[in-house]
Amino acid sequence: MSNGRAVNGFLLDITGVLYNSIYKSDGVAVPKSAEAVNFLYQHSKVKFLSNAKGNSNRNVARRLQRLGINVREEDVITPAPVVAQYCRENKLRPHLFVRDDVLEYFDGIDTSSPNCVVMGEVEEGFSFDRINRAFRILIDMPKPLLITMGNGKFFQRVDGPCIDVGAFAAALKFSTNCEVLNIGKPSRFYFEQGMNALGMKPEEIVMVGDDLMSDVGGAQACGMRGVQVRTGKWRPDFEKMPVTPDLTADCLYDAVKLIADNGFRL
Repeated sequence: MSNGRAVNGFLLDITGVLYNSIYKSDGVAVPKSAEAVNFLYQHSKVKFLSNAKGNSNRNVARRLQRLGINVREEDVITPAPVVAQYCRENKLRPHLFVRDDVLEYFDGIDTSSPNCVVMGEVEEGFSFDRINRAFRILIDMPKPLLITMGNGKFFQRVDGPCIDVGAFAAALKFSTNCEVLNIGKPSRFYFEQGMNALGMKPEEIVMVGDDLMSDVGGAQACGMRGVQVRTGKWRPDFEKMPVTPDLTADCLYDAVKLIADNGFRL
């Protein structure tokens, strides 16, 4: 690591990097993640780019603050407000298959006679009736469009791995032949939200995440460097997959320290 390029900004995943989720609970902080965040606020620039679907940016920040991780709401980026803005700009009328906490972002958007489905609920609000309703709406569209908040195969909770929105999107695509538009990692469009928030070019930025394909591979495909942490959903078999991180560290704190000790170069 003695050489490498300058690192001027950081994008951090949230779940599995800053904290580990527990169903119907705030979860638990990853050890030393609070110290890492404080250090980055003091010595670099940082934004938090997450595929978190169920909570507003305000409530994501508040949860982290309750866990002792002092993240500012204005630095949190999640799919729901980005999806809502995309619907406005493209005059889409979505059927909303989302959690109540993010409905505020869709205020003022016409949802009558839907011409797309927006899906971002996979936990307590998920049911056969809700996904079947989405199926019936899509199958009756001449050009069915499904917009997903992320495209993950699974996410990790303390009690174990949980099936994620990408798997349900695959089922809807199989059954309706719909187009699936992912607004979340690893899409370039979503990573650009983080780049724009930092005001930097991709080659200046490091993305730190626990998901090898979405976080690390997605960032690298956009010209950023990708750092894999061995927390959250990390699994040993990630090391056999066709994406090679620019750095692998045991946790966020260790990754930040390694990069900082190298003169903020990687």
